[in-house]
Amino acid sequence: MPATEIQYKSGGVVAGKELLIPTGEEGSLIPHIQDWVTAQLKSGKPIKDISNQVLVKGIKQWAAYESKNGSQKVRTVFKIT
Repeated sequence: MPATEIQYKSGGVVAGKELLIPTGEEGSLIPHIQDWVTAQLKSGKPIKDISNQVLVKGIKQWAAYESKNGSQKVRTVFKIT
């Protein structure tokens, strides 16, 4: 399944999950989400799948991952097409 990285902003909490609102800006297209996950793991960056902890407004299928960059948490969200 191809996936496109999307930019988002936080929209608060709905039903115990964080609501993410896409800003309309799209990043790179990845042929399969597992390719990105594998590349992150090979580079030594531990990532955590947080797809069940967030909702993405207007998108039916998404994948969300969280990693650490120093002391900051970095979230990466993909729209699965």
